Amino acid sequence: MKKRMEFYFYQGMLALDVTGPLDVFQAANELLSRNGKGKGGYELTFSANAPGPVSTSSGLCLHADARPGMKKIDTLLVPGGMIAETASTDSTNSLNIQMAAQKARRVVSVCSGAFLLAAAGLLDGRKATTHWMVADRLAQLYPAVHLEQDSIYVQDGNTYTSAGVTAGIDLALALVEEDYGPSLAIEVARLLLLYRRRPGNQSQFSTTLALQAKVGKRFKPLFDWAEAHLDQKLTVDQLAEKAHMSSRTFARIFPSETGMSPGRFIEQLRIDRARELLESGVEGLEQIARESGFGREERLRRAFQRRLGISPAQYRAHFMKGEQHDQGSYIRDIHL
Repeated sequence: MKKRMEFYFYQGMLALDVTGPLDVFQAANELLSRNGKGKGGYELTFSANAPGPVSTSSGLCLHADARPGMKKIDTLLVPGGMIAETASTDSTNSLNIQMAAQKARRVVSVCSGAFLLAAAGLLDGRKATTHWMVADRLAQLYPAVHLEQDSIYVQDGNTYTSAGVTAGIDLALALVEEDYGPSLAIEVARLLLLYRRRPGNQSQFSTTLALQAKVGKRFKPLFDWAEAHLDQKLTVDQLAEKAHMSSRTFARIFPSETGMSPGRFIEQLRIDRARELLESGVEGLEQIARESGFGREERLRRAFQRRLGISPAQYRAHFMKGEQHDQGSYIRDIHL
């Protein structure tokens, strides 16, 4: 029996938040059909407050078949977009999502679609994630949500949330694996030319870009200098000097403008450098610890466990999986 998947549409949503997961589920259908398992798979349906064309932020129009909550469904999927926070303030959207969720086995959001789930009360007391750019805003508006800002996707009970845009593809692949096993998920990734499927507890891989955005033009020279000297011991006094401030002023202004302490800033840069070294095939963890500025393997391991929830060895193993199965089997692209 096919699993009924309902995508909830609203004006101004991001097209890729719909089409990315949609193509994953359709690819699963095609593969199941080829393997003689046509009775399984997904029935893909599309709902909105009013049936008919719904414009995405890019101008692409998608068609909604019906109003939400009309039938029992397996999965409700709510996309995000730049307009998602505004859309979440529309009580009609909240009521529609609540009705559909009551008839769904599981509820999913992509990117900033988490705003709509939160507004509908579906994330209260639950762990969730969203795009790093709007994570602070979501936390501010919905303090009852236990936000995991770094994760690519998060499951809490029957509720699933994903980080920005194509992290929804990672989550869709995870749902296919949950429904039909890892072999089908691997074949879907191969069919769609995706390589290296990321697990949900991986951090959003855009953290370097996110840091650049946070530090802004004022601290851009400091950012560049710190990246070039991560293998050295970096003190607040040194950072302040490069920012052309006194240590006291720097210690006050940097957190207020970037939302993070100088220590957290440097640690994140070092974690990103260690990731790059792990992905590039550098073998020794002691060498990686030295080159990324952690100094010792134990400090590197503790930082990974604290910030990513996995060890450096586990991180490397996730990336090597794709080569063990097939170079075309897993997602590796750094997407938001």
